[in-house]
Amino acid sequence: MNDKIIEVNRYDKRALSFLSKFEKKKKICLTLSAPYKYYFSLFKNLNRNSKILELGAGFGQNTAKLIKMNYDICATDISQVSVKVMKKTFKNYKNFSAKVADMERLPFKKQSFDIICSAGSLSYGDNELVMNEIFRVLKKGGTVIFVDSLNHNIIYKFNRYINYLKGKRSKSTLKRMPDIILIEKYFKKFGYGRVKFFGSITWFFPLLKLFLTNKIIYQFSNWLDKKLKIKKSAFKFVLILKKKN
Repeated sequence: MNDKIIEVNRYDKRALSFLSKFEKKKKICLTLSAPYKYYFSLFKNLNRNSKILELGAGFGQNTAKLIKMNYDICATDISQVSVKVMKKTFKNYKNFSAKVADMERLPFKKQSFDIICSAGSLSYGDNELVMNEIFRVLKKGGTVIFVDSLNHNIIYKFNRYINYLKGKRSKSTLKRMPDIILIEKYFKKFGYGRVKFFGSITWFFPLLKLFLTNKIIYQFSNWLDKKLKIKKSAFKFVLILKKKN
């Protein structure tokens, strides 16, 4: 609970900064964009009449693209200030709503949504509670789409621990960071799923940027991921699930 309060305060502070300065949303760097491009591509072939629940939406960094795809989207976050920012940012869209919600106890009825998605928020809740809540509010035959960090590569794990020591993340997020075991639990729970991994050499990008362009690094990284058929060495993963009827 203490960690949850820490994270709420952290995101409230970030959202207040955004609200006061009216900052433009920063685009994801090209070298890190591959998993997010794939994540959004998965929505293109789904029914546009679907009702989407977005978990851990922050102040809408990834929400805009879904809104523009004309889905009916309800974006949620545990930070009240973040929700306030989203409501202000997307106030002109009739297909958008936002609600303060804890992923561990979602304030929605059973089978309320056709699609549930999340970009980088799975480690902010108890893994079992979050999985069960997603299953509960998703309709039968519904789809789940996640993009998140993977917790296997020792280099990335060490970097996250350093960020914890610097006060940039809470200890519980280190423990709850998704891993292969959690992904397999989701497969078993929902009945069908597939996963794609990205970024086996993301840790090497700072050095590569000294003598290569972002475009070349992006292309080389994607080629290497496919060539090596990476899994546990990945930085990010994209998961798609279907709830059994």
